[in-house]
Amino acid sequence: MHNLVYLIGRLCEDPVTKEYEDGKSMLTINLAVQRSFKNENGIYETDFIRCILWNGIAAHTSEYCKKGDLVGVKGRIQNRSYDDSGEKKYITEVIVDKVSFLASKKDTVSEETE
Repeated sequence: MHNLVYLIGRLCEDPVTKEYEDGKSMLTINLAVQRSFKNENGIYETDFIRCILWNGIAAHTSEYCKKGDLVGVKGRIQNRSYDDSGEKKYITEVIVDKVSFLASKKDTVSEETE
């Protein structure tokens, strides 16, 4: 069995790393990934996928990436649950092992205006 996912998408917000008392750091990003086909109205739909990054990869992503930047991620899918006022909630997210910085939003805007 194999649990591996590759995604290419844009960051939905500026990344901010959260530091813990034990020295670990975590970054949660939402990645907007456009589907490769149009819906019945001729529009490309977008999936917003929650991704978790830890330690060094979290710090580098927070330092070099901003909202709108295009990134590629490699990781694994994780499902977890938690209790919210007696109601069980489920979350599916990607635990990221690698991030590739593909293009910044400002690079894309300048290419489109030329």
